[in-house]
Amino acid sequence: MEISRTAAAGDVAKRTKVRYVILLLIFVITTFNYADRATLSVTGSAMRSEFGFDAIRMGYIFSAFSWAYVLSQLPAGWLLDRFGARRVYAASIFLWSLFTLLQSTVGLLGSAAAAVTGLFVLRFVMGAAEAPAFPANAKVVASWFPTKERGTASAIFNSAQYFAAVVFTPLMAWVTHAFGWHHVYIVMGLAGLLLAITWLNVMKNPADHPGVSKAELAYIADGGGVVHGHQRSNAAQQNRAGWNVIRQLLSNRMLLGVYVAQYCINVLTYFFLTWFPIYLVQARGMTILQAGLVASLPAICGFLGGVLGGILSDGMIRKGHSLTVARKVPIVGGMLLSACIVICNYVTTDWMVVALMSLAFFGKGLGALGWAVVADTSPREAIGLSGSIFNMFGNIAGIVTPIVIGYLVAKTGSFNGALAFVGINALATVFCYLVIVKDIKRVELRAE
Repeated sequence: MEISRTAAAGDVAKRTKVRYVILLLIFVITTFNYADRATLSVTGSAMRSEFGFDAIRMGYIFSAFSWAYVLSQLPAGWLLDRFGARRVYAASIFLWSLFTLLQSTVGLLGSAAAAVTGLFVLRFVMGAAEAPAFPANAKVVASWFPTKERGTASAIFNSAQYFAAVVFTPLMAWVTHAFGWHHVYIVMGLAGLLLAITWLNVMKNPADHPGVSKAELAYIADGGGVVHGHQRSNAAQQNRAGWNVIRQLLSNRMLLGVYVAQYCINVLTYFFLTWFPIYLVQARGMTILQAGLVASLPAICGFLGGVLGGILSDGMIRKGHSLTVARKVPIVGGMLLSACIVICNYVTTDWMVVALMSLAFFGKGLGALGWAVVADTSPREAIGLSGSIFNMFGNIAGIVTPIVIGYLVAKTGSFNGALAFVGINALATVFCYLVIVKDIKRVELRAE
């Protein structure tokens, strides 16, 4: 199919907006993705009471997801580039939802030891199944959105992590209280299976989608969208099968800076997901109920900042700023704002702590444009693999951050060092984008 600017100019009035339906779908899927990760956090107390888990066993169960998620990133990226986002993402949603559903049955295993083993295995395979999700999101956005809309699209699906915390955490807590912990896994698992079917029915490449007009297709293609999805030349197939592509991606200074920066950004994310409520209780003397309510405020601010960051970045592109400037300004500004988390060490009132934390997470959301940068810069034939490497670097923070903060708190008896650790990583993100990344542009693979 030949796509021309003339078609776009002559048929603007008939330009469809199917790309927004696709964006809504990946936002909903990503919301469920994060909600499914959080099921154990919500149901853990009830399960410990029923099975008599100790804290060490629960810690091992919590870790199972992150280890598998990180280790599965490269295979997931290869699968995405080999078979495309439609089929791989559908399989991913189906499998992680099935493993979520099966977690409702661990009580049938009998002993506490068997339940621990069963939960560990199911959380591990669930982490592996979720590995393609975010790289697939980046691949879909690269296909369906022109460059000048890609920042907003990426920011919207990335902000689903905050939306999940605001909506599903209290909902799952209510289900646990009213009906029992088993029903959380049943409801979330069945909903995910329906999403997998919906994805298969709705998702197609822009060039193949029957609902897309020629005007919308031309608009996406002229703006840099990869409208035909994954296309494999013989050379690309040969490269993708080996380590050559990975070596090229990791040896590219710009991409390496983006990958390392994502690790630094996610230190703040995993502080919030793991130690933040404990900080509020132990360091600030709040009750668990108060901490639960307070924790939702930074999540809301992170969501608002995430959407605003994408809108701001794309607005700068439409006003004529370069892609480099348009992406770096929100990222650098947002992460500088996030560094204010360190000031919590020097204030005494709770409302100031909440305000500073909310401001820090607003900044983190504002600067969370990494997935847009991946879609902008990854080689067209290796967007899935590049996104997986990016996601692997980012989620190593999920392993490192809880451990480092745990040691800092245990050794000092204070969270001051932990907050300094988080703030330093925010500043390290700024360094990566200003010093290492330099110009933001798409990488072309070399045939070797």
